[in-house]
Amino acid sequence: MKGFAKPNYFICVLISTVLVSCSGVSTKQEKVHRMACEAGIPLIQVAYAEGDSCTVFEASAFQETPARMDAGTVFQAASLSKPVFASIVLQMAHEELIHLDTPLVHYTDIERFEDKELACTLTARTVLSHVTGLPNWSTGPGSEEWPTAPISFKFTPDSAFSYSGEGYAFLQRAVEAVCGAGLEDIARSRIFEPLGMDRTSYVWIPAYDSLATDGFNREGESGGKGNFPRANAAYTLRTTAADYMKFLRYISRENLPEREWLSGMYLPVVQAVRYHDRPRECDSTIFWGLGMGMEKHPELGEVSFHWGDNGNFKALFLMVPESKVHKERILVYFTNSRAGHDIIGSMSSLFLGNKKPLAIENWVLD
Repeated sequence: MKGFAKPNYFICVLISTVLVSCSGVSTKQEKVHRMACEAGIPLIQVAYAEGDSCTVFEASAFQETPARMDAGTVFQAASLSKPVFASIVLQMAHEELIHLDTPLVHYTDIERFEDKELACTLTARTVLSHVTGLPNWSTGPGSEEWPTAPISFKFTPDSAFSYSGEGYAFLQRAVEAVCGAGLEDIARSRIFEPLGMDRTSYVWIPAYDSLATDGFNREGESGGKGNFPRANAAYTLRTTAADYMKFLRYISRENLPEREWLSGMYLPVVQAVRYHDRPRECDSTIFWGLGMGMEKHPELGEVSFHWGDNGNFKALFLMVPESKVHKERILVYFTNSRAGHDIIGSMSSLFLGNKKPLAIENWVLD
């Protein structure tokens, strides 16, 4: 499909001015719009909450991808799928339906694993903290071959951080076996419906025909909406910023007293050295808990986060603990662009006010 040109700075400012005068867009919204224009991001959707207040909006850089007035465009959430599933697992552990330290072989088969002995040691805890020793994927998870493709280990389990969608898919099979239901039905009954996330799903639903956006490469060429052949806890979630904010508030620190079983999400288990052949300075402050990462930041404290990357769809959330000045702050944004992570630093400083850059930016981008 033919792409569209990145708008120049003058056009970007002009469009922003029209938006402000016509619809009362705030200064932050205007700046986000300008960021999108300058980065060549066709559409960005943002939700920001502090205490009881919450702002949700969309900004469009191109006429071909107009923003919805209700900020209800549906995006691929990519790996923001994982924290939702992690919360389900922790809820089930609280109900004693599954045990975090019981080998998953007790719940499901290990036929695909080449090393059965190592596979027998994998638990929900090792999966959620990404210390399974597994690769991200054995082969493309959307391929016909993936459901039967053999899985090999990169490291001995529990020896090192090794980010793995394959581990999440294995845990998904265990959860589905325990529940006697598929991922979508489990998530709908435990998370989506109770929280009113009516535009969120791990599978395609009819409403997405009109609500879902295409994803675009850096040249402005559309790659389409994307088609996932099966629900996968690691990457197939589609949602909106407003819906996902409901989930983030559900797992937020301020709600932990009434949902103590989620506290493991905030406790560091392993230092997240993303590339073992080339450790970086940013790795030193990044850790992983049960389902999401955290950065120990000198200004913001322990910033919980997760990023999403499905190629032409990029997403990120940041959760900042309460301080003497601020109540807990939560930022989540979705983009339909391969350039979506180029603005992590700008988005953070705009909404969170940090002067020292987040290590998360380099950790995700490099």
